[in-house]
Amino acid sequence: MTGLLSAPTLAALLLASIRSAAWLLMSPPFNSKAIPGAVKALLSVAIALPLTPRLAGQLPDITVATMLVSSVEQVVVGVALGFLTSLVFAAVQAAGDLLDIFGGFSLATAFDPLSMAASSVFGKFYQMLCTTLLLVSGGYQFVMLGFTQTYTTLPLNGTLSMETLSDLVTGGLADLFVSALQIAGPMIAVLFCADLALGLLSKAAPALNAFSLGFPVKIFLTLSLAGIAIAVLPGAIDGLTDRAVRMMMELTG
Repeated sequence: MTGLLSAPTLAALLLASIRSAAWLLMSPPFNSKAIPGAVKALLSVAIALPLTPRLAGQLPDITVATMLVSSVEQVVVGVALGFLTSLVFAAVQAAGDLLDIFGGFSLATAFDPLSMAASSVFGKFYQMLCTTLLLVSGGYQFVMLGFTQTYTTLPLNGTLSMETLSDLVTGGLADLFVSALQIAGPMIAVLFCADLALGLLSKAAPALNAFSLGFPVKIFLTLSLAGIAIAVLPGAIDGLTDRAVRMMMELTG
């Protein structure tokens, strides 16, 4: 009991909980406001508690100054890891936003009280579907497992490489757009062909006023073929989960 309540053990638990709490605030599906803050706080402690005996030997001399500096470092590490994770899964919502733009649904925006921002129809729907698939398939457990490994690759007394972080953020943004196009690509191609057909029809028969049918036709095609894009989401989320874990491992060395 004395070993469990020793100063190095409590300090390691505090610093590890700070990193996990910062990560939970940024990483999907835990960053949603639908999860109460008290639950996130308890979950951060639950993540750090089994690792505490091994982390106790990683701390420098325990002083007020070193604890403050280490706390700030753990916040930076947790936020960076959470941002990279959210950047990877943002591709799903970006794919929904592309469908809204090309399908004519971008005009129908609504205020989302969870994200405190306006969101379009398919963008919000794809985000909720991604969160549901992560929870149902157990993908969140794989992401959490990858996060717990960062305590080994980047100890509590380790230093985060800002150069590696900048490279991963740059590459993550490129992967975000590529993944979004891969998910929404079939629907965008169909909608582009519909625009092309309407343009040819307006040239062949101007009296039909084909462009007045543009919005109804594109909305009908988007709703009819939405299942094509939704069908690829499980495989896409599986690949995104693996990508998120690998990015966390690369960031922590």
